[in-house]
Amino acid sequence: MQLDGIHHITCITADAPINVDFYARVLGLRLVKQTVNFDAPDVYHLYYGDERGAPGSILTFFEFPGAAPGRAGAGMIHSLRWRLSTPEALEFWAGRLESEGVACEHVPGESALRFRDPEGLTLELAVVATADPPLAAESEGIPSEHALLGFDGVRAYSHGLRTAERLLTEVMGFTQAAPGAYVLQGGRRSASYAYDEPPAALGLQGAGTVHHIAWCDRDSDHEAWREHLHEVGAHPTPIIDRQYFLSVYFREPQGVLFELATPSPGFAVDEDPDHLGEELRLPPRYEHLRGRLEQLLTPLENPRTRAARP
Repeated sequence: MQLDGIHHITCITADAPINVDFYARVLGLRLVKQTVNFDAPDVYHLYYGDERGAPGSILTFFEFPGAAPGRAGAGMIHSLRWRLSTPEALEFWAGRLESEGVACEHVPGESALRFRDPEGLTLELAVVATADPPLAAESEGIPSEHALLGFDGVRAYSHGLRTAERLLTEVMGFTQAAPGAYVLQGGRRSASYAYDEPPAALGLQGAGTVHHIAWCDRDSDHEAWREHLHEVGAHPTPIIDRQYFLSVYFREPQGVLFELATPSPGFAVDEDPDHLGEELRLPPRYEHLRGRLEQLLTPLENPRTRAARP
């Protein structure tokens, strides 16, 4: 069995309108789905990605209005990295972020920029040479050659690595590239996963933090992966239907919540691919709550929809 890189990364926001403006307008990702948290339907679940919402491009957020700011600590992912194609793209983003009032810095020794989203989540854009297909979205004001091209990887905080390394390399198929740094190769997309020493302060889940990361398996292997994780003592959940993919959750030994998610059926299962993310979509079991939820959920404006108006 082979994992195909990152499927999606899920984070927490306290302010959906600001979140949509930053990720869909400033960073140029496509808002591919407006739905709700299937376990708490009074909470938004927003999905951003490339034009079709392909695994490897998907960033999602739960909105908990008014949630206190979080703080990444041991057992939590603390930064996300996207790919860019050229040094010219990096220069474009340095200028665009500055024009938006977003402070950024060059990562020492790398062709990369580091900055934070409006709620403090650390983000990076890096020039990466790869044979992986680019996963780009179309966005007004962002030339196609400078678009974000999907995730490259993430970094997490950890005190010790021995048990985590065993799960990553012996069970999930990562290769150790350096102490505390791992790469997932051989599948449809590659990805990196690395650990850093945590700060002294304990981590707090809240706005601006990562909830979990999902790795992409294959539709035909999903049940076998669950059995494999069970056999090695990873305590996976039952398979859960998330409508756009099937999921299994478990924690890696340092505490980071992992998910395995299938590539199918995808985000076009309940709306026209040309109109992804334009309206609130609900799973059938919550459709009877639509009237109440539309009154409860924060009103949103999709930058793409706004730009298309005459």
